[in-house]
Amino acid sequence: MNFADLFEETDCDSIKANTCFKDLEEWSSLLALSVIAMIDEEYDVEFRGDDIRGSKTVEDLYKIVKSRVG
Repeated sequence: MNFADLFEETDCDSIKANTCFKDLEEWSSLLALSVIAMIDEEYDVEFRGDDIRGSKTVEDLYKIVKSRVG
């Protein structure tokens, strides 16, 4: 599973590294929790709400995860 797969109504092809994910109409607090759970499950990385709040683009999220992967 990847970030774009969490969106049911947004075309996955429209989500790129420079996408401002919070600007997507479908973005919600529930999706934020889904992102946190997916990152924990897929990458075994602790990810927090502060990480999402401090990020603007999909690439920002990626960089945080990459920096924490053992």
